[in-house]
Amino acid sequence: MKKYLNTIFITTQGAYLFKEGETVVVKIKDEIKMTVPIHTISGIVCFGPITLSPYLMGFCAENNVAVSFISEYGRFLARVQGFTNGNVLLRRQQYRMADDDKSCVRVAKSVLAGKFSNARTVLNRALRDHASKVDVEAMKDASARITQSLNKLDMDFGLDSLRGLEGDTAHSYFSAFDHLIVVQKDDFIFHERSRRPPLDNVNCLLSFLYTLLAHDVRSALESVGLDSAVGFLHRDRPGRPGLALDLMEEFRPFIADRLAVSLINLNQVNKNSFKKSESGAVLMTDEARKTVLVAYQGRKQEEIYHPFIDEKVCVGILFYVQALLFARFLRGDLDGYPPFIWK
Repeated sequence: MKKYLNTIFITTQGAYLFKEGETVVVKIKDEIKMTVPIHTISGIVCFGPITLSPYLMGFCAENNVAVSFISEYGRFLARVQGFTNGNVLLRRQQYRMADDDKSCVRVAKSVLAGKFSNARTVLNRALRDHASKVDVEAMKDASARITQSLNKLDMDFGLDSLRGLEGDTAHSYFSAFDHLIVVQKDDFIFHERSRRPPLDNVNCLLSFLYTLLAHDVRSALESVGLDSAVGFLHRDRPGRPGLALDLMEEFRPFIADRLAVSLINLNQVNKNSFKKSESGAVLMTDEARKTVLVAYQGRKQEEIYHPFIDEKVCVGILFYVQALLFARFLRGDLDGYPPFIWK
C-alpha cells in the first residue's frame, strides 16, 4: 500500500479497511499497517480482493473520498462515491477542453513529448547495453530522427500536423525495432507495424501488450472520474477510449515494447507460441497468453522513479498517478500535463 497525490493505493491482497474515529485504518491479517486522517485524502484505489467496512464506505461518501475497485489484473470494476459534484465539474471541464483546438494541441504536444522521449530512451539504452549485438548506425539514425521530432513540438502545429508528426516518428522508431531483437531472429522478424490483423509474431505480441496497457490506463482514468472515451490527440469515435489511447502513448515504449523485446530475447516466447490463421492473421496460443500475462504483471510490480512527483512508484501505479496528474491539470491545479518521461 502507498499514498501518492492524496490517494491511497491498496495492493496487498486480503487487506481490510475500516473507520476509526476520523481516520481510515488499513489492517492486514491482525496487524494495522496504516492509519490516515480522512481529511488528508481524496481517494482510495483497491486492487484485487480488498474489503471495506460499510461504515467506512459511508464515511468516505460523506467526506467526498471516492473508492475505486480494480481487479488484480488492472480491470476497472466499480467506483463508489457519495453525492458530490466533483466528477461532474471535472468531466464538464474535460469536454470543454476537448472541444477547444488550442487545448487539444497543448495536451497532444505533452503526450507526444512523453512518447518520443521514451521511445528514444529505449533505443539509446539498447545502444548503451548491447552495442555489440545491434546495428549501431541504424539505431543512432533512428534516435536522431526522434530527437528532431521532439524539437519540432515547439513549432506552431495544428492537430492534423501533430498526428502526421507522430506517424513519421513512429515509422522512424519502428524502423530500428527489429535491431532490438538479438535472438530467434528467423522466427521474430519485424518490418513494420501491422495492427488489424497482426501479420507476424512480433506484431501479434505488441498488439496483445497494447491491449493490456489500454485496459489499465482506461481503468486508471475511470478511477479518478475522467471520461476515458473523450480524448485530445485521438478524436471521438464510437467504442474507442480516446483519452486512454492518449495517455497510453507515453507508456508504449517503456512498458509494452521493452517487455515484448525481453520476452523474445529471453526465449520466454518462441515460434510455437504463435499460429497463423487461414486469413493470414497471427494469433497467440493460450499458453503464450498466460506467459505474457504473468510477465506483464511482474513488470508492473517493479519500482521506477517518477521525476515529477519525486518518488519511487510501482510501474503498475504509474497509470493512476498520471491519471491524477491529468485531472489536476484539467482543474487548473497544474499549468500543463506532465507526461511520465523515463530516464
